[in-house]
Formats: sequence, structure tokens, C-alpha cells
Amino acid sequence: MGSEGIKLTERAAGHVSRFLQKHGGGVGLRVGVKPSGCSGHSYVIEPASAISDKDKVFESNGIRIVVDDLSIRYLAGTELDYVREGLQEGFRFSNPNVMETCGCGTSFSITGEQH
Repeated sequence: MGSEGIKLTERAAGHVSRFLQKHGGGVGLRVGVKPSGCSGHSYVIEPASAISDKDKVFESNGIRIVVDDLSIRYLAGTELDYVREGLQEGFRFSNPNVMETCGCGTSFSITGEQH
């Protein structure tokens, strides 16, 4: 996988593996971007039930990652980790394409986009 793909840390891969088992497995983890929030975009993580001809497929730490052809431009080079901070835990995206995030941290804008 080159810098254009998505990679998972070992910790994230362990949580993704359990997540996929809990949700019926599928063919991998679908990661995407949808229009949302005050900054324009938010992340989507769900089990991938199928792979289309337009999807990009990557493998990282034993997990197949499926990204639609529109989302890949927002996600290229992203690392997905699983972190615990105090009483909260969850996936954290380290995305080199993000220019800014909203105050609540749930949405982001991409370098080169205007809002």
C-alpha cells in the first residue's frame, strides 16, 4: 500500500477485527467520507458487504479496507488508530488532507476546498 492508501495501526486492526466479527464479517471495512457538519465532511466506518469495480481496496495489518472512488481523494495517506482518553475511546483519523476541523471535532474540511 502506498501513501495513497489507508493504513491501520495494530491497535485499530484489533478493534476492527472484533467490530467485523460482531457485525457479520462482510468483505472488509468500508471507510468513506460524507457531507456533514459545519466544516463540510465527516468519516463513515462500516462493514463492507461488497466491493464494486469503482472501489479502491487496501490491506493493512490483516484487514481489508474498502474505499469508494470519490472518498479516496479525501482519505489518501490516512492512518486510522484506536485510542482511549479518560473514559472515552474510539477511532482516530490522522488525515494529512485535513485543513481544519470544526469546534466539536466531528467534521472537517480538506485542503483546497472552499466553503
